Amino acid sequence: MDTEVNVLSRAVDQAGDVLDHVHADALADPTPCADWDVAALADHLVAAPGHLLAMMRGDDVDWSAPPPHVAESWGPAFRTAGDDLVHAWHQQEAGQEVSPAAWQVAELAVHTWDLATAIGYPIERLDPEVAEVGLAFMRANLTGDNRGGAFGAEQPVGADADPYTRIAAFAGRTV
Repeated sequence: MDTEVNVLSRAVDQAGDVLDHVHADALADPTPCADWDVAALADHLVAAPGHLLAMMRGDDVDWSAPPPHVAESWGPAFRTAGDDLVHAWHQQEAGQEVSPAAWQVAELAVHTWDLATAIGYPIERLDPEVAEVGLAFMRANLTGDNRGGAFGAEQPVGADADPYTRIAAFAGRTV
């Protein structure tokens, strides 16, 4: 678990870095997430650590409810909640049942790729281990029967695809 929490911490850092590159003039731009523009995706990503933390506490979270709109300073807003999430992992007692850190890594990896792609942030600057841990979790747990509306059918990619292209394609994104 410690390794996954370290990777989660890096996922939080890089999502904050990508959110720092969101500009107000790009908020209406499309993203690889079918129904979300950059503003909706940034809002979802900023809200994700709070949702993940609530789930760790055993609270029900409605991921389909629109999150509060953040009009600026997306990176700092995300980092505050992300730091709380990572801190909560460090406070976990042995044997305490919570949602897996790798699931949280997957959530952040996919949406960080979505946002980076939408705003032109260089994918090669993203931490490949974050995508690899997220993809391993998704491959082990996401089936055709439980993809729901959030994930489309896996898309084909070349054998030499980088980890972010592979996780995006597995999540149903057109790559």
